[in-house]
Amino acid sequence: MLDVRRLRLLRELAHRGTIAAVAEAMSYTPSAVSQQLSALEREAGVPLLERTGRRVELTTAARRLVEHTEAVLSILEQAEAELATATTRLTGALYIGAFPTAVQRILPAALVTLSRAHPLLELHVTELDPAEVPAALRAGTLDIALIQEYDYVPLPSEPGLDTEPFLEEPVYLAARAAEPLIAHRDSAWIAGTPGTLCHTMTVRACEAAGFIPRIRHNSDDFGTVLALVDAGQGVAFIPELAIPPESEIGTTAVELTGLSIRRRTRIAYRSGTREHPAIAAARTALHATLGTIPPVDSLG
Repeated sequence: MLDVRRLRLLRELAHRGTIAAVAEAMSYTPSAVSQQLSALEREAGVPLLERTGRRVELTTAARRLVEHTEAVLSILEQAEAELATATTRLTGALYIGAFPTAVQRILPAALVTLSRAHPLLELHVTELDPAEVPAALRAGTLDIALIQEYDYVPLPSEPGLDTEPFLEEPVYLAARAAEPLIAHRDSAWIAGTPGTLCHTMTVRACEAAGFIPRIRHNSDDFGTVLALVDAGQGVAFIPELAIPPESEIGTTAVELTGLSIRRRTRIAYRSGTREHPAIAAARTALHATLGTIPPVDSLG
């Protein structure tokens, strides 16, 4: 019989690429991961890893085994979810992940709802970039999370995870003057740090408009981005949820120009956990916040 814990390590190796990355994510030592994978090879009776110097590659048999592992783990998650429905009160820890604007504008109301309905449920919130969410969900460091995509940066298919629609919002061009996007082909730009979803969206949206943006400043905080725009340091893309109410920002010279670009937020969780009582309660609380998010006022 194949050991499920070892199968999980193989699955992580398929997604993360190196034994060191698997060890860090799963709180193992690299040597322990290697030993467990060697044991899995003996259980399987066929080679699973091809070692070339200091790197390892999965064999064809290993990749097929990872596909089966995704299905096995999903069934186990579903079984645990069904068992959990027998409890009358939700207890234990629930780990929630979200990007910064969601932590500020969406999660507070959802956390209040969850805490009132399930006071014994221990809530843990982690702020992180959406690109980090799939690995965190698969590793079990998150149970449910908000992820996002833009028109120019669609979500890739993520084995072992399920998602559902949550929120769609417009994206604006923030500048000192209301001008079309092409007018800023020679402007300085403000974008997220390289590797983040927002940085990639800025580059691709500008390329779709016919130019490569000259990115001068990098910030992952939209409040900082708006302050830099207000100071005349560049222009930027701002999703609607990141625009603070007028009562919070005071006087500003920032003008917002509507674009056809949309940002979509989805709720993500491991396959098989959708109906787990804690996940179901969190999903319900999150959807209920859509009626409580304060309306956004235009700047300028």
